[in-house]
Amino acid sequence: MDYREYGKTGTNLSVIGFGAIVLIGEEPAQAARIISESIEHGINYFDVAPSYGEAQGTPGIAEVLLGPALNPYRSNAFLACKTAERTARGAEIEFTRSLKRLETDYFDLYQLHAVTDVQEDIDAAFASGGVMEYLIRRKEEGQIRFLGFSAHSEEAAHAAMERYDFDSVLFPLNYGAYLKGGFGSRILNEAAEKGVARLALKAMARQMWQDGDTRIDHSKCWYEPLEDPDMMRRAMTWTLSQPITAMLPPGEIMQYRYAVQVIEEGLRPLSEEDLAILKADARSLSPIFSTP
Repeated sequence: MDYREYGKTGTNLSVIGFGAIVLIGEEPAQAARIISESIEHGINYFDVAPSYGEAQGTPGIAEVLLGPALNPYRSNAFLACKTAERTARGAEIEFTRSLKRLETDYFDLYQLHAVTDVQEDIDAAFASGGVMEYLIRRKEEGQIRFLGFSAHSEEAAHAAMERYDFDSVLFPLNYGAYLKGGFGSRILNEAAEKGVARLALKAMARQMWQDGDTRIDHSKCWYEPLEDPDMMRRAMTWTLSQPITAMLPPGEIMQYRYAVQVIEEGLRPLSEEDLAILKADARSLSPIFSTP
């Protein structure tokens, strides 16, 4: 496994993170095996949110499964969690419940989840009685090491970084969204200028589902994930060639394991031929994100 520094914190993360959506639908014993396998392969970055499982009718199940599975390795793991709450009171309830489910007494990284709208997400979070009051207090008291946010909007990401000195931003950095949709460069560049660590989502996404697409075995993806091994390798190599710390593969176990395999076999620089193939494919896509 390869590792990169998380911002300027002195903490190093595996370039492939484990998204706990992978555990949804698994029995506890199998979840424990998947986490043990991840540890054996050098994964130290684990990501989860209270809402994971909601789409499958089991909200919170990813936390419930990850907690006991990760518990034996917690001291060497970088555990990232999130909140979609925008009030201090709502965040307190969710934060406390997540600690219990995840069998821990602190988070390495805690993030505002899915920042999309400046008024509804950023203004609300920083208002009197907003979630940031609570999270800053938890950080000062040691229950949060680093504060970050995940972004689905470049404008909202900009507003967040203007309001607070966040440690990191987690955002879609995908060849189709970037090359055709024009999405991602503003967040990437602004975060780099401010010294905010960059964590990537959706590297192995292809495009939005199209009418008539077969979605068998992809119940955890709201988009069409890449399945061709060569295209998956090209896509993740493109993302990891950007100035980021780590990427989170899709919530499907096949794509996650393949991403780990690519790193273990040795991540090669993106060739001109590979870049040309990605650019050609991007021109035909309906990107998962695009700038207005």
